Amino acid sequence: MSAFANLPRPATLAMALAASATLAACGGGERPEADLAASQVTTIGVNSYLWRASLEAVSFAPLLQADSNGGVIVTDWYANPSNPGERVKVTITILDQDLRADALRVAASRQVAQGGGWVDAPVQAATVQKLEDIILTKARELRRQAVS
Repeated sequence: MSAFANLPRPATLAMALAASATLAACGGGERPEADLAASQVTTIGVNSYLWRASLEAVSFAPLLQADSNGGVIVTDWYANPSNPGERVKVTITILDQDLRADALRVAASRQVAQGGGWVDAPVQAATVQKLEDIILTKARELRRQAVS
């Protein structure tokens, strides 16, 4: 026997409509595939695709700091073995949980050996831009892989 059998007919109809409205909110159509790899996927404080891509991009250098909640990665000084008279240090800041170009900030410092010590030298803007492009491209690739 129905749970609504003892209720008057209008009340039965009202309860049935309320129950079906509740169930309709639970079900519905399939979720779009894009939701599976949304641009805002994160279990850390920042976008996980940008975070992973950033760590991969600076994996050549030793890390001084990697704070996934604050979104900051700082490398130690790195000298390329083929050019030991020059060294670089990179700081990457992820500013948002969304996978967007303006959610990423890269800064680099460069020093050259001079007179037995290290002297600050300018970093070409194209170098920083290239590193940003590498990170964004890798982050988008990681997102595409998560969808497939």
